[in-house]
Amino acid sequence: MESIGERILKVRKQKGMSQEQLADLSKINLRTLQRIEKGDNEPRGNTLKQICEVLNINIEELVDYGKIDDRKYLIFLHLSVMTGMIIPLGNIILPAILWLNKRDRIINVDVHGKSILNFQILFTILVNVFLVIGVYGKISHEYYIPSFFYIYYLLIIVALLYPIFIAARINKGNNKKFYPNLIRFVK
Repeated sequence: MESIGERILKVRKQKGMSQEQLADLSKINLRTLQRIEKGDNEPRGNTLKQICEVLNINIEELVDYGKIDDRKYLIFLHLSVMTGMIIPLGNIILPAILWLNKRDRIINVDVHGKSILNFQILFTILVNVFLVIGVYGKISHEYYIPSFFYIYYLLIIVALLYPIFIAARINKGNNKKFYPNLIRFVK
C-alpha cells in the first residue's frame, strides 16, 4: 500500500511540479516536503490541506481514511467474472455490483473494479463478434471458417483461466492492475 508521501510524490510528478515549486506554493518548508515524500513524516492537517489545494486534488484521494485492506474481497471481485459462463453478461453485472458496493470502503477495489469492467465489456463485444461471424458463415453456407469457432473457444478458455491466475497473484500480495485498458468505458 502506498504511503501518503508516495502519493503526493506521484501526483506532483504528474502535474510536472518540482519539490521547490510545491513547497513555495503550499507555503511549507522544502525540507518538510522532502521528509513527507520520503515517508519519514506524516503531513499534519493544515499541511496536507495546503498541499492538496496546490495540487488541485481532494484530501480523500491521498488518504485511505476508513478504508480497509481486504485481499479476499479483491480475489472474489476478480473471480466474479467467471459468472459470465453461467449467466449472460454475468462477467459484467456481478463485478459491477461488487465494485459499486465496496469501492469506497476497501483499498484497491476502485482501481481493480474499473479495470475489470473496462476489459470485460471489450472482451464480451469481441467474443460475441467472433461468435456471430462464425454462426452466420455456418448458417448461410456462404463461407465456413472453423477458425472463428476456434478463436471463440480459445477466448472462453482464457476467460476461465486468467481470473484464476490473477486471484493467485493477488493472494501472494501483488496488487497491480492486471487487465489492459485498451478502451475505457468506465472512468
